[in-house]
Amino acid sequence: MKRALFITTFLMAGLMACNSQNVANEKTTTKTGTTETEAQVLPYHDLSVEEFRQKMAEPGIVLMDVRTPEEIANGKINGATELDYHGANFEAEITKLDRTKTYLVYCRSGNRSGKTCNLMAGMGFKNLYNLKGGYNAWSQQ
Repeated sequence: MKRALFITTFLMAGLMACNSQNVANEKTTTKTGTTETEAQVLPYHDLSVEEFRQKMAEPGIVLMDVRTPEEIANGKINGATELDYHGANFEAEITKLDRTKTYLVYCRSGNRSGKTCNLMAGMGFKNLYNLKGGYNAWSQQ
């Protein structure tokens, strides 16, 4: 009986440890730098290059490049509005945008554009899409 109780206790402790480990592994750093679980719903959608390309074909889309002028000089997606993430008036320029439109945002790798989407969501924008992998991924296709 003691042995069965010991084995049951040992198995339960092992399961609890594995479960705790899975929860810890599910934690991730969000676009804003805070640590939360992956189950959190982001206020925007990450799209693959193909999904991004398909979304671009929809009417009323605003394509936004948040890279620096130096990065843009090496190429950009045709029709993109340029808004330098590191520019002094970046946030002020975003506040001037129409919150009812759909925005497809990209940067070099997807990091700054994800942060931009978070910022825009905090300002009341609803239809936000981030190019996963950024222009690096786009130029590989």
